[in-house]
Amino acid sequence: MRRWLEGVALVAVVAAAVQLFLGLPRGRSRVATGVPAPAFALPDTEGRMVSLEGLRGRVVAVNFWATWCPACREEIPDLARLYAAHRGSCFELLGIASESGTREEVVAVASKLGVNYPVLLDAAGKVGDEFRIPGYPRTYLVDAGGSIRRVFEGAVEQAELEGALAPLLAETSGQCPRS
Repeated sequence: MRRWLEGVALVAVVAAAVQLFLGLPRGRSRVATGVPAPAFALPDTEGRMVSLEGLRGRVVAVNFWATWCPACREEIPDLARLYAAHRGSCFELLGIASESGTREEVVAVASKLGVNYPVLLDAAGKVGDEFRIPGYPRTYLVDAGGSIRRVFEGAVEQAELEGALAPLLAETSGQCPRS
């Protein structure tokens, strides 16, 4: 019994250390609101290239997540509900799977979690570095003009994202390019 408790304690210490490490900035300041979002183009799980520039005119939520991240897994159902509620409007949600293994591994986890929005692959985390994310999950709300309007650190709930999304969608007046 004592060995079991020592094992549990060790796992708890390691988990706390990982969370502390992921929560620390990577030595650079974070991307601020009100500035243009870093440009990127990444393949989706089918191999098609998707660029943020190609979505100009739409409000875009860019969600950085990792398959191994518990908080990421926790927020995905809310993101899926948000995407379903706004599909067909001037909104797009991109899930960027960073540092998460092979395409097959990402597809398996996304399927298991019920992801219904485009998942882009950033195996080396380079786009995350451009956004200067200190840890996962992190969600950037980008307006139709391409500027970052809101940053959600950690898991975001549907209602919180809805509240920030509504005024940005109103700014588009329903006029956006077809996807």
